[in-house]
Amino acid sequence: MKNIKALGLIFLALLTGLAAAVYATGWISRQGGIASNKVVVAAVDIELGSRVNAQMLSTVDWPSGSIPSGSFSDIKALNDRVVKVGVLRGEAIMEGKLAPVGTQGGLSAVIASGKRAMTVRVNDVVGVAGFALPGNYVDVMVNAQQDKAKGEQTSQISKTVLEKVLVLAVAQEANRDDTKPKVVSAVTLELSLEDSEKLDLARSVGTLSLVLRNQMDKTTVATGGITKGQLFGEKEILPIATTVAAPPPARPRVARTGPVTATASQCVEVIQNAARSLACF
Repeated sequence: MKNIKALGLIFLALLTGLAAAVYATGWISRQGGIASNKVVVAAVDIELGSRVNAQMLSTVDWPSGSIPSGSFSDIKALNDRVVKVGVLRGEAIMEGKLAPVGTQGGLSAVIASGKRAMTVRVNDVVGVAGFALPGNYVDVMVNAQQDKAKGEQTSQISKTVLEKVLVLAVAQEANRDDTKPKVVSAVTLELSLEDSEKLDLARSVGTLSLVLRNQMDKTTVATGGITKGQLFGEKEILPIATTVAAPPPARPRVARTGPVTATASQCVEVIQNAARSLACF
C-alpha cells in the first residue's frame, strides 16, 4: 500500500516537471520570435564635441516596437558626425544628440544656434569654489562704482546683470559628466549677442561674480541692485530746498513841497534850490 502511494507521488512529480518544461520551452520560443532590429549604440563614453568613428560604436538587437526615434541602424551613417551632448556607453545614438552634418568637432559644435561663447577670468571665489561645471546654469553679478550726476558723490553698487547663463566649459574642459569641483582660471559661458555685450562692459567697469543656480529653476527676478548705504541700512539724506525771499518792491519817490512828516527810517528829506522834497524807500 505504501509502495503504491510512493509511486503515485513520483508520477505526480514527473508530470508537474514535464508540464513546467513544456511551458518554459514555449515561453522561450515565443521570446525568440519577437521582431527586433539593429540599433547603433555607444561602445564607450563619448564626450560632447567629439567626432564619432567606428571604434566608438557598436550595434545591438532592439525590439522593433520600442526603437528610439531618430536612432541609426548603420554605423557608417554616423562616420565623422559630432555629438553635441555627452553619450554614455550603451546609450543609443540619436539624431537629436548630433550636430548638423559637416560640423567640425570641438566646442563650437556645442553652441546653440544664435548663441555665442564668451570666456571670463575667474578665481576660486568667483568660480563658485569650482562647482560651476559644464552644463550648469549661473547668474552673473557685477560690483562697480555707480555714476552720478555732476557734483554728486559716486556710490558702490552690486547688481545682477545676467540670469540663467549656461556654462559650456571650465578652463579647456567641456566634459559634463564630472561632478567633482574644479578650481580653474576661466569659465566659458553661452550667451546671446546682446548678453555678450553686457558681459563685456560689466567686466570692464567692475568685478564679476558667478552665482550657481538650480538647473530646473527658470524664473527670472529683476532687481535694482544694492548700494553700500542700503546694505548697512543708512537713511538717504535728501537735500533741503532753500527759498530766497524776494526784496520788497521799490516805492516811488514823491516830490512834495511844504512841511514834511514821515518816518525817518523810510523817507529822506531833500532840499534843493530852496525847494523841499521827500524821497521814500
